[in-house]
Amino acid sequence: MYYQLYELNHAALSPFRVAADATRLYFKNPLNPFAHTPFGRGVAAAAELFERTTRRYGKPEFGLAATTVDGQRFPLAEHVVWERPFCRLLHFEKVGRTGRPQPKLLIVAPMSGHYATLLRGTVETMLPDHDVYITDWIDARMVPLAEGRFDLDDYIDYVIAMLHFLGAGAHVMAVCQPSVPVLAAAAVMEARGDRHVPATMTLMGGPIDTRRNPTAVNTLANDHDLDWFERNVIMPVPFPHPGFMREVYPGFLQISGFLTMNLGRHVQAHRDFFRHLVEGDGDSAEKHREFYDEYLAVMDLTAEFYLQTVDTVFIRHALPRGEMMHRGERVDPGVIRRVALFTVEGENDDISGVGQTAAAHDLCTGIPADRRAHYLQPRVGHYGVFNGSRFRAEIAPRIRDFIRSFGQPLDGRVGGNGHAAVAAPAPQPAKAAAASVRVARKRSGRTTPKAVGTR
Repeated sequence: MYYQLYELNHAALSPFRVAADATRLYFKNPLNPFAHTPFGRGVAAAAELFERTTRRYGKPEFGLAATTVDGQRFPLAEHVVWERPFCRLLHFEKVGRTGRPQPKLLIVAPMSGHYATLLRGTVETMLPDHDVYITDWIDARMVPLAEGRFDLDDYIDYVIAMLHFLGAGAHVMAVCQPSVPVLAAAAVMEARGDRHVPATMTLMGGPIDTRRNPTAVNTLANDHDLDWFERNVIMPVPFPHPGFMREVYPGFLQISGFLTMNLGRHVQAHRDFFRHLVEGDGDSAEKHREFYDEYLAVMDLTAEFYLQTVDTVFIRHALPRGEMMHRGERVDPGVIRRVALFTVEGENDDISGVGQTAAAHDLCTGIPADRRAHYLQPRVGHYGVFNGSRFRAEIAPRIRDFIRSFGQPLDGRVGGNGHAAVAAPAPQPAKAAAASVRVARKRSGRTTPKAVGTR
């Protein structure tokens, strides 16, 4: 009944949102003398705050118009180049660019409530040096029940199919949640001898082994069994959405959980927003709008995908224990040998604790030690791992250098840059910043970085 009550509440507040919006426009009208008084600005600010906190936020647009490559500006064209019921693959084409092809980079966005546009900054940062593709996951409430199920096994199959579409020598970057299915996809492809295995795999802030340095997200899963999640968070999509009667984990529950993790910070942000509106600080108010327009836009997840992920990743820890299965086949990261591995973590990550992503190095024992690297970014939380000033200045250059260093696969196939493969050099990040980039070697005696406390 919760989903129906949510819809009923949203509908019941619609007239009040309309009235609040009309009030805001009335008291912001420059012809209204009250608009130039503290009283008028306060009423307009209160009306906007009410409307924004009770609205439903739609799917944002990427809105990337152009990028700069080698000092030359190119317009961008966003195309859907591959599509299945639960995902579209978007390509950001640099219109008019010629010359040497850039490395193909598949960015696998998290399917954990937010839309792929949460990675807008990630895409924008990687565009100048890469031919960028990104997964655009579909809101489950918009997928008719007739389209069938979508679970973690389907997710892995989608990743494999997209790598096949991109061709041999592509590079893959998994941000947060998809770190597990992307690593599993690489293991499945290696076990099958698939020639389309990616040249490099970058895992960022992902829950590879949530037993390490567990966070509040991990504790919730550990404190409840799978039946509890099925009883309390799984609900049918109400009418009149296209996915009517599909069992889902609703996005509004997901965002509620994220908000309560840092409730004080979000309350203070809205207080500051109100104050900025009253004081006429338009720049600060607009930054607030831009952030929360993105952050509060959420999507539903299919019940089978959510429950299988919770069970596999957070309850049974199946991947690090060697028990993860994909359609009857055991997922063994130890068979991966042709893929260069780079992992990134944030020192203050309160969603995927320090050490959880670095655990991939302990599992990928078949990858040569000089083709594996780990970087711990100081003073950033979860979102700072893939967005923001430190990502642009310190993390993205290391990813770019790692991709350049290992653009050719290990076994002599043609690499992502179209040239014959040669012996791969040591990763540039390890040369340039040995203090901050650590090569993980388990069997040779080296270890992954020591975990530090989360924020």
